[in-house]
Amino acid sequence: MEEAGYALGMFIFLIIVFVIVPGIRVVNQYERGIVLRLGKYRRTLGPGLRLIIPYLDKMTKVDVRTTPMDIPKQEVITRDNVTVNVDAVVYFKVLNAEKAVLETTNYTYATSTFAQTALRDVTGNFDLDEILSKRDEISEKIREIVDVQTDKWGIDIENVKLQNIELPADMKRAMAKQAEAERERRAAIISAEGEKSAANAVAEAASLLARTPGGINIRTLQTLEKISSDPSQKTVIMIPSDLIKKLS
Repeated sequence: MEEAGYALGMFIFLIIVFVIVPGIRVVNQYERGIVLRLGKYRRTLGPGLRLIIPYLDKMTKVDVRTTPMDIPKQEVITRDNVTVNVDAVVYFKVLNAEKAVLETTNYTYATSTFAQTALRDVTGNFDLDEILSKRDEISEKIREIVDVQTDKWGIDIENVKLQNIELPADMKRAMAKQAEAERERRAAIISAEGEKSAANAVAEAASLLARTPGGINIRTLQTLEKISSDPSQKTVIMIPSDLIKKLS
């Protein structure tokens, strides 16, 4: 009896060691477990402590959180034949873990590759000025195109953002010269407007003095008072005869 009990205990121990323990899996809250049994899809496991049949079942974990993915720098020829380098970031999320595993060998790589192609195709249909000024519109077009393709893989493209737009060196110099010329033009306009305002003010003051009896004479006396404040200066003044008559 003791030998039978010992043999039973060893048998149970071996079952635990080689069957139950290898079959224990932990699926995190942000993951889903895709179980294949003998190569065929069996079920999708939610988060928690899970048990599969070892040696027969194989489980693949899929992260279902929103994931940012950098799109490498792409060389793009714009519609007006300017070569620029553009990169972007794609935010995607796995909505159907079963499709993500079964419909593509690597859903992350597949999404990245298709996003690169869409980035080149979409930006190539815009002029350089439009690429610089319509980033949000271009990003949305890329998102729509990639989202349609990745939907069959159970992937949702939540957002696409264009990041850096690198211009050729000669184009940068040309844009810098254009910006400098624009600043000089604005400065010239502001200076001309200031001179115009000053001239209008002088003309208005002269007109007012001309209409005021004795206004010009009083202004002349004020000027004489200012220039004679320094005793070291010698000033020769030609006084109009009409002023002398009025003073006498």
